[in-house]
Amino acid sequence: MQEHTQRFFTAPNDSCFIFGPRGTGKSTWIKDHLQNAKIINLLNEKTYLQYLANPGYIKEVVDGNAGQNNIFVVDEIQKIPQMLDSIHDLIENNKALRFVLTGSSARKLKRAGVNLLAGRAILKKMHPFMAAELGANFNLQSALQFGMLPLIVNSQNPEEKLATYISLYLKEEVQAEALVRNIGDFAKFLEIISFSHGSMLNASNVARECGISRKIIDNYLSILEDLLLCFMLPVFDKRAKRETVSHVKFYYFDAGVYYHLRPKGPLDNVSEINGMALEGLVLQHLRAWADYSDASVDLYYWRTKAGSEVDFIIYGQKHFVAIEVKNSTQVFSKDLKALKTFVTDYNEAIPILLYRGNEMIVKDGIKCWPVDQFLRQLIPNRFPL
Repeated sequence: MQEHTQRFFTAPNDSCFIFGPRGTGKSTWIKDHLQNAKIINLLNEKTYLQYLANPGYIKEVVDGNAGQNNIFVVDEIQKIPQMLDSIHDLIENNKALRFVLTGSSARKLKRAGVNLLAGRAILKKMHPFMAAELGANFNLQSALQFGMLPLIVNSQNPEEKLATYISLYLKEEVQAEALVRNIGDFAKFLEIISFSHGSMLNASNVARECGISRKIIDNYLSILEDLLLCFMLPVFDKRAKRETVSHVKFYYFDAGVYYHLRPKGPLDNVSEINGMALEGLVLQHLRAWADYSDASVDLYYWRTKAGSEVDFIIYGQKHFVAIEVKNSTQVFSKDLKALKTFVTDYNEAIPILLYRGNEMIVKDGIKCWPVDQFLRQLIPNRFPL
C-alpha cells in the first residue's frame, strides 16, 4: 500500500480547526498539503514546555515568519488552549494570516471555556479511511477486525499496533491529563461499554456492570465523546406517526477499536460481534461521507416503542435514506419488515438493505446492496443509488 493514500478530506483556505482522533492522519495530511507552513507541534515535549510557559510566544513566532509564509499550523492545540487568545488576536489584526489548528480532544478547550476563536475559524473533522479512499486495497474482513485508522491500516502488524494504540490513548490522553482518578476502572469501562456498541445506551446498566456509580459512568462517557472515541446516534422522530424511543445508540468511532475492546469467550456469539462491527463500520463511513460532503445531512436511527428499528436514517435537504445492515449472505422478507414500516410512515424515504452477499438484488421492492460494494462506492458529494 502506498504510504500516503489520497484522502477525501479537504480544508478551507481560511483558518480552521481540524478535529479527529489520534491516528486518523491529520499530521500526514498537513505534511502533504501544507508543505510550506510553519508547524508548531505540541506533542514535542520541548515545544510544549516552551509554549506552556509562554502561550503568547506564538506572536513572536508569527512576526518572525510572516514574511516567508502566512500559514501556521498548531498540532494538538488542545494541549495549550491559552494559545487561542493570542491566535485570535493575530487573526483579527492580520486577515492574511491562516491558522490550521489540529486537535484530538475537545475536553480541555471546553473546560477552559474557549469559544473556538469566536467563529473566526471553520471547524472540520477528519475520520478514519473510507473504503473508496483505499480502492483495491480495501478488504472488508480486515476492516471489521482491525478498523480503518491509517495508523493501523498501514501497519505491518495491525493487531499489535491496534493494541498499542488503545493503551497509548489511555496513557497519553486519559492518564496524563488526569481525566480520571482510577485508570483501572476506566479501562474496565472501555470493555464493558463495548457491549453497548450498536445498541441503545443505558448508563445505569453500564454502571451496574462496572460496579461504579452512574455519575462516574456519565463522566467516562463524556470523556470518550470529548476524545472523539465514540459517537452517540440520536433517534429520528421528525413528524413521528408512531411513538419512538428516546435513548441514543452508542458506537465506538472505529470498527477495529470496538472489535479489539469487545471481550470474546466461549459464551460470546461471534456472529453477533461481527454484526455489530459491520454496523459500526457502515456508520463510520456514513459519518465521514456526511462531514466530507458539501450538503448538510444528519444521521439518526429509528426505533418505535413497539420494537420496529432501522439502523440508520440519513436526513438532509437532498437526502432521505433509510438503511438496514444485515451480517448475512442472504436476504429474507422478514429482514425488510422494519424498512417497510418506516417507508409506510415516510414514503419520501429511499430504503436500502446492506448485506454480506455478492449480488445487488431487489426484494419486495427494496434494493439490497452487497455492503462491500456500497462502501467502495460511497464518495463525498455522491451517494450510490
